[in-house]
This record gives sequence, structure tokens and C-alpha cells, in this order.
Amino acid sequence: MADSPDLIRWLEGAEPLHRMLRPQMEAGYVSKMQRILGEGAHLALVHQSGVIRALAMFRAFHNTWNGYRFYIDDLVTDDSQRSAGHGHFLISWCEDLARGWGCTALTLESGVQRGAAHRFYFRERMTVEAFSFIKTITQP
Repeated sequence: MADSPDLIRWLEGAEPLHRMLRPQMEAGYVSKMQRILGEGAHLALVHQSGVIRALAMFRAFHNTWNGYRFYIDDLVTDDSQRSAGHGHFLISWCEDLARGWGCTALTLESGVQRGAAHRFYFRERMTVEAFSFIKTITQP
């Protein structure tokens, strides 16, 4: 499935939207997404007549803090479609899927500069429970 023509077509269609959230992503979007999906991530798309309006990349895994965690890597809605309900639909869909998978938490991280996204997450009854720290590791 990772290289099926349908998947490749949907990934090509998703790239401009995904880059609204991740403009710094290197070239080779389709192959990068195929690799991430091959490592166990999933991608959900909301579209209208084939035009992608929102997407979520997610995965589930066990950890010592949340139990079985449903983690949303990326949740993005087309800027021109804000407040059209696509984001709410997608996060509700993810929550239902997480419940069906037996997950005990739905989590995501959001950059500190993303105030509008944070207001949306609070409206979706999410809470801030931890800080996320990062240290970039340079490769030799």
C-alpha cells in the first residue's frame, strides 16, 4: 500500500496543505510520507470533491505516562477553510478512532507561536499537561 497509485495521488494532493503547517519540510514529500507511514503512522484526509481541506497524521503507542497514547503528529486545516468545521470533524474522528483502538489518551504538541490553534484545542476540551522540550542532535 505504501506505493499504491491511489496513495501517491492523495499524498501529492496533501502536500500543499501539509506545507502550510510544515513549510520547512525538505523536498521529496511523497517519499518522506511513505517512509513515515511505513514506520506505523497513519494519515487521515478530509476532502470535498477531491480537494483536501484538512489532514491528520497520527500513531498509537504505549508509554509510561499515558498508557496507550494516540498521538497526533500533525493536524492542519486549509487556511482558507478555517471555521468550516473540518478541524473539529477530524479531531472528533481521531478521538473516536483512539477510543476504538483502546487508547487512554489523545495527545499532540503545538508550537508556542500557534495561539489560534491553542484556542481551538481548548475549545475541543484539551488541556496543557506538560511542557515539551527538545534538543536538536546534529549528525557527524
